[in-house]
Amino acid sequence: MFATDQTREGMNAVLSGKNRSFRGKLLFAGPAIIASVAYMDPGNYATNIQAGAGYGYRLLWVVLFANLIAMLFQALSARLGIVTGKNLAELCRDNFSAPVVWIMWGVSEIAAMATDLAEFLGGAIGLALLFEMPLMAGMGITAIVTYGILLFENRGFRPMELIIGAMVGVIGLCYLVEIFIAPIAWGDAAVGMVTPELADATALTIAIGIIGATVMPHAIYLHSGLTQSRSEIRNEQQRRRVLKFSNTEVVIALAIAGMINMAMVMMASAAFHLGHEEVAEIETAYHTLTPLLGGAAAAAFLVSLIASGISSSVVGTMAGQMIMQGFLHFRIPIWLRRLVTMVPAFAVVAMGVNATQALVISQVILSIALPVPMIALIIFVSRKDIMGPYASGPVIRVLAIAGAMAVLTLNFVLLAEVFGAPIPFIVG
Repeated sequence: MFATDQTREGMNAVLSGKNRSFRGKLLFAGPAIIASVAYMDPGNYATNIQAGAGYGYRLLWVVLFANLIAMLFQALSARLGIVTGKNLAELCRDNFSAPVVWIMWGVSEIAAMATDLAEFLGGAIGLALLFEMPLMAGMGITAIVTYGILLFENRGFRPMELIIGAMVGVIGLCYLVEIFIAPIAWGDAAVGMVTPELADATALTIAIGIIGATVMPHAIYLHSGLTQSRSEIRNEQQRRRVLKFSNTEVVIALAIAGMINMAMVMMASAAFHLGHEEVAEIETAYHTLTPLLGGAAAAAFLVSLIASGISSSVVGTMAGQMIMQGFLHFRIPIWLRRLVTMVPAFAVVAMGVNATQALVISQVILSIALPVPMIALIIFVSRKDIMGPYASGPVIRVLAIAGAMAVLTLNFVLLAEVFGAPIPFIVG
């Protein structure tokens, strides 16, 4: 994406010190907001509902921990693009052998399609439930709306960022309504955020689902691409200023995403934990919410799901384009990319596969693909020949490696459970 002359002039004025206003600094906000959509996509809804319904507020600490890992990796991805002027996929192509690049691209493409499957289905489920229409009709509407939004790419990055930002605002507003309607025990919620505990093996499984799907492969690729040529950086002072803006935005945007996820868990806890612990699917949650909290709460839940599905589907398509262009230096028309990523979703519904089960399968595919961008990102941001003085220091490097090991280990456990392999430390 590109910047219009007006946007570029405004950013240059801020970097040169001519414009010190808060409004001017807002021109640098956008990449982290777009990336944050990956952390509140429809794939998160079922997991958060299951956590709140089954364990009340006791797994909120897992959401907080997962969010801190997300902040670190998205900040590193943004730094990579700002410092090198290249995105993660391009750096992989430049630094790895051709066979490795082809394998990485294939895995990443499958992950992008799996991501879009979950997001596309989520938006369609929300439309189908809210307007009482067939799921296939909801998918058709979702396809049209997402393609329409993607056309705004031709007008520069700012309109797209504003649209995605507005949808994030809708999701946040819906959950603000939810927490005022639901009888939340705020004291218990506060304790749950800071008290690590796993009551049983099922709680561990849900925690794995929350953390294992936190750092999304496409979000890591996309964030580096959104920052790589966003502004004209003329000297190192300006680069440091852009990095400061980026880090601030990552913290704010991911904090908002984290609070929305926590609100999902708290709503599910308040509504379902006492008497409806078995609620685990999006459709069941909606139908159960109406008699418990009223039609307004149920409608807000579906509106947030629709906004989540549409916005994250748009972001997933953008990421898919960036992955292909970065690895292969090849770009296809946006309508063709949208069509290719929609086909699996339509096929799944046509075959009669349960929509929630399809979401679970997509998360398994993402778990398999996740090591590719995570490990590559840690390698590149640690190399001084690539990052120069901006290479990650020992503290950041240790935190990144520890975070990656935690996420990848939990992903391995998730995959082992899905495929029925014995796991020694999980009993019961």
